[in-house]
Amino acid sequence: MKINGQKTWCIAKPSSDQATLLTNINYACSKVDCQIIQKGCPCFNPDNLINHASIAMNLYYQSMGRNVWNCDFKGSGLIVITDPSYGNCLYA
Repeated sequence: MKINGQKTWCIAKPSSDQATLLTNINYACSKVDCQIIQKGCPCFNPDNLINHASIAMNLYYQSMGRNVWNCDFKGSGLIVITDPSYGNCLYA
């Protein structure tokens, strides 16, 4: 999906609880390769659920076609137009 021609990404809402984030990671990573959040990989740090969930959710969102519903995750996903990449961790 593009908003006014801009690329979009999917991240976890900061208000999401830990259980929801873990569910989102498990679901997204059962559908797409989440290697980049493994220890020693570019997106492992910071090592916390909100970071790992955002990356996993975005991998899923991008691979499924960037549809609004691919970032819903029962209301815990947020579509953003600012690239959330940092350091060597590049969001697709």
